[in-house]
This record gives sequence, C-alpha cells and structure tokens, in this order.
Amino acid sequence: MSRKSWFAGRRPVRAAVALFAAASLTLAGCAQTDNNTAQETTAVAEAKTVTIEDNEGTKEVPVNPTSVVALDNRSFEILDEWGVKPVAAARALVPETIPGIADDEDIVDIGNHREPNLEAIVAADPQVIVSGQRFTKYNEEIEKLVPDAVLVDLEPRKDQPLDEEFLRQVNALGKIFDKEEEAKKMADDFSKALERAREAYNKDWKVMAVNVSGGEIGYVAPKVGRTWGPLFDLLGLTPALEVANASDDHKGDDISVEAIAEANPDWMLVLDRDAAIRKEDSAPAKQVLDDSEALKNVTAIKEGHIYIAPADTYTNESIITYTEILNALADQWEAGA
Repeated sequence: MSRKSWFAGRRPVRAAVALFAAASLTLAGCAQTDNNTAQETTAVAEAKTVTIEDNEGTKEVPVNPTSVVALDNRSFEILDEWGVKPVAAARALVPETIPGIADDEDIVDIGNHREPNLEAIVAADPQVIVSGQRFTKYNEEIEKLVPDAVLVDLEPRKDQPLDEEFLRQVNALGKIFDKEEEAKKMADDFSKALERAREAYNKDWKVMAVNVSGGEIGYVAPKVGRTWGPLFDLLGLTPALEVANASDDHKGDDISVEAIAEANPDWMLVLDRDAAIRKEDSAPAKQVLDDSEALKNVTAIKEGHIYIAPADTYTNESIITYTEILNALADQWEAGA
C-alpha cells in the first residue's frame, strides 16, 4: 500500500476522532451552561423575597406567592383589584361588592372569625397568609398549624395615625405582590382625598358619628369609635358630644336619641352596620334617623347634613373605602351643603 493510500485510509478515522472530541467539548460546555443556568435560576428564585415589617416584626416574604390565604377584611378589595386570587379566604366575611372573592366557589371558604375552619388553611398549603382585623386573634394558632407559611398582619395599630398605617399596609402588600405602582396610586389617591376633606371641613361645624344596627342608634366616639373615630383626629373634626368611657364596640355605645338631640350636631356621619352583613329585615339607617321624632329638630337632620358610609364599609374598612368616604365628604363640604 502506498503512503498516500495509507494516509487516505486514516483520514476518516482522524476526522471521526476530531468530530467526537469536538462533540464532547460541546456537550461538556452545554452541560456546564445548563448547570450554571439552573444554579442562576435557583439563586433568583431563592432571592425573590422581600423584607416586610408587620405587626409581629421582620418577615421575609416570597414575592408574588403562588398560594395565598386571605383573612383580612381591610385587604380583600386590594387583592381583588390587583387580580390576586387566593386559594382560600374568609369568604363569609367578604362583602358582595367584591364578587371576585365572595362568589368564587373555587376559593376555599375558611368561614368567619367566630367559627373559622383553620384546618382548611392547612389543606390549602399556602406560601403567604394575609391576616388582620377580625382574624388577628388567631395568628399564633395559624402559625403553629402552617409553620412553613409566612403570615403577614398589617392591621392598623391603635397607637399610630390611621393614615400612616394605611400607607404602611398598602405599600407592604404592593411589594409582596409585585404591585408597587398600583400600591403607590392607591396611596396617592388616599392622601389626596384626605387633604381635600381636611381643607373642605369648616371647624365651626359640630360633628357626631353614629352606628345604626337593628333599628338602634349607637354612639361612635371620637378617636376610638368604629370606622369614624380616627377621622376626628385626621380631619380635625369638632365633636358635638363626648361621652366618658366610650369604647370601640362594633355596635357603638348606648346613647339616647334625646342626648343626640341635645348635642344638636351640624353634621352626622353614619355607619349602617346591617347593610354590610346582609340583614335584609333591618330598616336602612337613613329611615331609622328620619323616623325618629326626637331627632326631627336636629340641625343635621333638618338640613340634610347626613353622610352614610358605603353599604359594605363595616366589612370592608380598606384604604379604598376610606378614599371613597373622604372624597364624598369633601364633595359635600365643598358644596357647603
């Protein structure tokens, strides 16, 4: 065999060896690249948390959690507006005005705060639990039942201004659910409404807040009373009446219509509790006030200076609801009604 023929015979072998070596290097490179990508993906996933200061302390919370349990009346509407669908929620407490949660049968119902089904939270296997308001008292028990989940409670603290607490809540939720722009808009809308109402209010007007339930009128105290109490401080409202040892009772404190008449408020702020809890057999708050003989000569009644909070307020005391309330009050006060 000639040398030329021998080399010709060897070329395919050499080519095959070279090709195999190149392929091996390529595969090794791909494997390394895949490994690096996997490591980077894992690192990104592990890093996708946000540090939140809630009422219990510092929490590391997953961003955009895939499974959420919603228990807080103040945040149901926020989550619904942002398109966050919880795997389970206290649906018995969700008002009809938030059908995305209230009427969705795919969302497991935890029940209400009186007889909650906490085991349903375990079955839901959540990453994040948004607690607060009526469910705060169960936080410790829930955290023991689902230790791998992060429970976040941003219920406004009683020793802090309500406006600051609302901003703290919505901004923290915005970070958790990757809705920081939407959270900023909610916060800005609330702050603007608050400023409008402050500027529109005349400090010469005496104001009384009441809660109507079951045909009875309850007194809502400045500072501590349900829904309206904090607004006395935030807006600088002049109380028409201050009662000793007043409470934050959800039905308001006992008061006679004669005492209201004697105080003679220029404006009355009204919470219709029954409208929120779907008690169809109860008279509407305005009817209860209008039908009271003892109140017929009260300035607020005679001049129509009555503002009734949105029907769902009792079960939806969110930053969104307060924004609506503040803008409505500003509208009436700016008109000099």
